[in-house]
Formats: sequence, C-alpha cells, structure tokens
Amino acid sequence: MKAHSYTAIVEKEGDGYVALCPELDVASQGATVEEATANLKEAVELFLESADPEEVRRRLHTEVFVTRFEAAHG
Repeated sequence: MKAHSYTAIVEKEGDGYVALCPELDVASQGATVEEATANLKEAVELFLESADPEEVRRRLHTEVFVTRFEAAHG
C-alpha cells in the first residue's frame, strides 16, 4: 500500500477541535488536537478506500500553501 503525505489544518472550535485536509476537502473533529488529527487521518483513509478514483482526482488539490500574514485593523 502506497502512503502519501497530506496537510491537516486544525482549529479550536468550542470545546473541541476541527481538522481539515485541504487537499481532499475532508474534515473531522476531536476533543484534542491529537484526536482531531487521528480522526482526520481515519476519515481520509476511509474516503480514499471507498471513493471512485475519478472523484479522488476531481477533489485532489496538489498545491496547498499554508502561510500567515498581518492585517491592520481598528
């Protein structure tokens, strides 16, 4: 089985965390960052196992950039 590397963007939401894989537009959640990331990994693996290869190709974003910037306000 071939492994690929994906991005996890994790945000605090209420009492838990939401994790997003922007390459495939798959999300999950958990009580901690680690749990949300583990749940996201499982969700991505399930998606890749069950999705039609054409759907995977259509949803796959191969260039994802995560960066920070400053913006002035008030």
